[in-house]
Amino acid sequence: MTIESLIVWLIIGAIAGWLAGQIVRGGGLGLVGNIAVGIIGAVVGGWLLRQLGVAIGGGFIAAIINATIGAVILLVIIGLVRRT
Repeated sequence: MTIESLIVWLIIGAIAGWLAGQIVRGGGLGLVGNIAVGIIGAVVGGWLLRQLGVAIGGGFIAAIINATIGAVILLVIIGLVRRT
């Protein structure tokens, strides 16, 4: 993995985590938390959409959409666990 691809992962993670925090109110976790949620959300979203047979496409915007879907799911699960 090159430094450029690592920076792209961090940028996508930050954007997706921030978007997910805006969608799921009270789900924002700060910059580092948003990056972590966005990167984990990219993995979750990629796996889930592949299982459902959904293909968003390729490119930077598709990666952000994919990661945001996964991050929203992850924040909802985190919110449910925090309540119990």
